[in-house]
Amino acid sequence: MSDPVTIDGSRGEGGGQVLRTALALSLATGRPLRLFDIRAGRAKPGLRRQHVTAVEAARDVGGAHVEGAEIGSRTLSFEPAGCFPGTFRLHVGTAGSACLVIQTVLPVLLFAGAPSRLIVTGGTHTHFAPPFEYLSEVYLPLLRRLGADVSATLEQAGFFPAGGGRIRVDIGAADAPRPFELLERGRHGTTDVRALLANLPRHIAERELAVAKQKLALRDRELRVVPHDDAIGPGNALLVRMEHEHVTELFTAYGKRGVSAERVAAAACREAKAWAALDAPVGPHLADQLMLPLALGAGGVYRTGALTPHAETNLGVIGEFLDRRLEAEPLGDGRVDVRIGLEADGDAGR
Repeated sequence: MSDPVTIDGSRGEGGGQVLRTALALSLATGRPLRLFDIRAGRAKPGLRRQHVTAVEAARDVGGAHVEGAEIGSRTLSFEPAGCFPGTFRLHVGTAGSACLVIQTVLPVLLFAGAPSRLIVTGGTHTHFAPPFEYLSEVYLPLLRRLGADVSATLEQAGFFPAGGGRIRVDIGAADAPRPFELLERGRHGTTDVRALLANLPRHIAERELAVAKQKLALRDRELRVVPHDDAIGPGNALLVRMEHEHVTELFTAYGKRGVSAERVAAAACREAKAWAALDAPVGPHLADQLMLPLALGAGGVYRTGALTPHAETNLGVIGEFLDRRLEAEPLGDGRVDVRIGLEADGDAGR
């Protein structure tokens, strides 16, 4: 058995990202994992329901021996026996993010040599997590550029706090991963805004779209209401989608009680305009999420803004498991080139 990797779960950003990345790397390398002080600085420290589901997903994929996978646990022992593609049904049981659970095991299964399917129930649109549309329209298209054969289907929407949504992810048996390069956005294609609405009055979505139309100088045909009246409970989210030749980005704000529709829309538009002004193809959340697939694949380089604490923490955890080049090079103008797994003079795409 390989020597275990011991990680302080409160390091850096100190949230669930440490757990999810460490689990994926333990699966990919076969090295046992020991985590302590998990989410120690959070208001509710230790594992929450969605984190336990992520551990269960990794356990099932890796045939792993696990200790400490209970709600509230601040320590975890994880010893994988391998990586075993198959069909996995995972239940978050709350409105915890189904997308974050998927991102725990998906990078490991992409090039595992056989097809897999993930069926995850939980929150598909929930606070502090990417919505399903981010997974399907931003993240997965870039994984396909790495050579992966992967698609996702929203079978039912589930908004915070009721949850109850369901996502299916189908993973084919792909060839070897390809190097990756994303340094320019390319030509601007379209910008559109969707107001998602579940069991709430339509005027909420219409008010959000009116704000987005004014702040982003859009036309009526670029705005639409998307109803999800089959959802178990009420919910609302505003999605700003910016499509370019080489990348699509999506910016989301979620409605919640006590926050006006106008404030929800303004928050999403602010984030979208900040990305547009930076002239870097990879937004702050995508910069974090691309690191693991590149580190486990053929490597690559991409351009983004200053790294968030999430991204810096992710880079540090990857370095605990893999002896690969991990570099974030500031360009001096607020942008950063992130290089993962490339030789010193290497260049993805050559």
